Amino acid sequence: MAHSMNLRILVIDDHTLFREGLQGLLVRRNIDVIAATGDGSEGVRLAAEHQPDIVLLDMRMPNTDGITVLKHLIENGMKMPIVILTTSSDERDLIEALRSGARGYLLKDMEPDELVAALRDIDAGKTVVAPNLTQILAEVVQGKSTMPDLESSPFDELTPRETEILGLLAEGQSNKVIARNLGISDGTVKLHVKAILRKLDVHSRVEAAVMAVEHGLRAANQQAQL
Repeated sequence: MAHSMNLRILVIDDHTLFREGLQGLLVRRNIDVIAATGDGSEGVRLAAEHQPDIVLLDMRMPNTDGITVLKHLIENGMKMPIVILTTSSDERDLIEALRSGARGYLLKDMEPDELVAALRDIDAGKTVVAPNLTQILAEVVQGKSTMPDLESSPFDELTPRETEILGLLAEGQSNKVIARNLGISDGTVKLHVKAILRKLDVHSRVEAAVMAVEHGLRAANQQAQL
């Protein structure tokens, strides 16, 4: 959804200096920081009150960690993208954040313009992971990672076409691109995605993609095409 006005961001981070620095940096790039707080529960209240376009959330905070705040925001019905902005490039943090519904996982040492580009992409509906973390995600996909495997696969119920589409979702492709790649209509892709979400019992494409990534579906898909 295109916003005619500036992007409106809520920042939840316990470092006052970082919050203020980030605020200045974003404002200079036409992004409004409508509120900033160092307290998780205050952040949940502010998100409900201001309905920002994006919530930027720190991972490590003294009272409540970012994942807990993320879950509270989602439980409270917040529909806007929630993005983790952290110093942690730990694989478990990344996977847990995406699994819990985060729409982005960005690092505090990103270049300001990279951060702004990521926020605009997220606002446009994409899921963005900091560039130097994509390798970690790729390793999870290829099964080189230490993520626990589940005995039975949640993908058993999917049709071959749904499995194929889920693999493309996991690569971050949009409905349009998937439709073009498979030679079917956008509407057909939408229906398949709906069925995938229902069968996997998840609420968003992101969660479905994360599940696919965790179970190495992408790697399997690529081998099937060889």
